[in-house]
Amino acid sequence: MIRRFLNREVHVYIALLFILVVAAMGAAAVFLAKDIVYNYQLNLPAAPAGGTSFQYGSWPALDNVDFYNQVRGSLIAQKATFIEANLSTMRLQYYKNGNVVDDVAILAKGRPGSWWETPAGLYKVVEKVPSDFSNFAHVYSPWALAFQGNFLIHGWPYYPDGTPVGSTYSGGCIRLSTPDAKTLYDMVSVGTPVLVSSDDFTADDFHETTQGPPIAPTSYLAADLKSNFVLAAKDPDEQLPIASLTKLMTALVAVEYINIENTITITPDMLVKTSIPRLKAGEQLSLYDLLQPLLKESSNEAAVAISDFLGPQYFVSLMNQTAQSIGMSNTHFVDATGSGWGDVSTAHDLFILAQYLYYNRSFILKMTTNNNDPNAYGPGAFTDLQNFNVFTGDPDFVGGKVGVNGAASDTILSVFNGGFASDGATTTATTSRPFMFVILGSDNYRQDAESFLAWIRAAY
Repeated sequence: MIRRFLNREVHVYIALLFILVVAAMGAAAVFLAKDIVYNYQLNLPAAPAGGTSFQYGSWPALDNVDFYNQVRGSLIAQKATFIEANLSTMRLQYYKNGNVVDDVAILAKGRPGSWWETPAGLYKVVEKVPSDFSNFAHVYSPWALAFQGNFLIHGWPYYPDGTPVGSTYSGGCIRLSTPDAKTLYDMVSVGTPVLVSSDDFTADDFHETTQGPPIAPTSYLAADLKSNFVLAAKDPDEQLPIASLTKLMTALVAVEYINIENTITITPDMLVKTSIPRLKAGEQLSLYDLLQPLLKESSNEAAVAISDFLGPQYFVSLMNQTAQSIGMSNTHFVDATGSGWGDVSTAHDLFILAQYLYYNRSFILKMTTNNNDPNAYGPGAFTDLQNFNVFTGDPDFVGGKVGVNGAASDTILSVFNGGFASDGATTTATTSRPFMFVILGSDNYRQDAESFLAWIRAAY
């Protein structure tokens, strides 16, 4: 009797163990199937001058139409399976083994200069969601393919009552018709590369020459963001500490890798030494909320809170990867705050960053100004922020950042839309053009910046 009972008990345990093993195998199969990706060892053409080797993510070299066509041709030649989204032609194509099997219209994209403007790059599908719900916009997006941080390819969104949205611009996602999105969704697997391009940036032939400005920091550079013409320069390739100019890269990585709708819980270890303490342990703030003190008051607390959301080491690695991907080859970051001496760059590299922000993430520059236009995310949690930027009252000021390390190591980067003589000294006609200047190694960044701007306006 006892033996029969024990035998039965053993059989039950064996059965349960079998069930658990089968369940584990099934779960593993599902997990592995979910994570099967097209891990192409992509052989892509070398990036243009100043570019770097390939990696997934934002890749501004693809704004160059010729280079974009080379990358696309390379994928086709390798018989790759990938999605091509051209935000200039507003067409999306799906390639299977190097051949187009689907070609559809892109019905909406993010408004240029908005929070959600999608930068050129080579991404990959990281998740498939039959119906993605936005807690901020309160809409469903059918047949969604997430491919980078905040960005999705999806069908026409609709409100919970089924009413379709009426906006002709998306929240930054690539919007297709719902039937087209469903067809694409059914064909695409997680890991499929997504090639995104837009040729908004086009250099022209603006040129001017003149003598240098009456300032004496260690390094400076002033240049036209449209033509790349250098207005003035002093040791622009000398690598120097950049202090809180670092936070421009912190903001860039944050908006590209963290969903703006995510909330971040403030923990005691985030309450580091900063200019104006604002955060409180236990409160929950959105990424949008934290970007405001980060960019206006240069908050170290906000920088730490943002980087801790992804993990500080991983976040810094993304900062360095992003710097390399946009051509900042002489830049290195050690933290998200810029409060130490390990965050270094050059005036030339910071010009590349300013140009990238101006053409791809202009809302980051806008947040550094006092222009508080209404947006989908409301006024934010902080209503009494100070603004440390020097030129906030200047109508031509597009945005920028200051950094204070002391000991003749202060820094400033400023971007403007200003009037330039359209044909040198031969005419009084002017045209509004984007330009920037950056100053590194200054013992009085405010005085140097004001003198530099006055000189540029007088000379050009």
